[in-house]
Amino acid sequence: MTETQYRVKLIAKLRELFPGCVIIKNDPTFMQGIPDLLILFNDKWAMLEIKASPDASIRPNQWYYVEAFQEMSFASFINPENEGEVLHALQQTFGTIGEACLP
Repeated sequence: MTETQYRVKLIAKLRELFPGCVIIKNDPTFMQGIPDLLILFNDKWAMLEIKASPDASIRPNQWYYVEAFQEMSFASFINPENEGEVLHALQQTFGTIGEACLP
């Protein structure tokens, strides 16, 4: 599965888990290294850097921004193998544990 294909599936899961959330795909040409998605939900936010696999290459600045945004709110690399863990942590951050079930 390509990163684009995975992103489409992931966005559908995010919308199911967090009804009413706003998901913004960031422009990688505007600021190199900024995570792919910004998720706004109620009074909280998160950023996700999407990778098609755990061994996909990480571009310059991606680690920096994921770590910086994690200190501010929530940020993580996400791929099909760690998806359950990351989405569970995101549910904890957004305070929605028990409201929607992970597949």
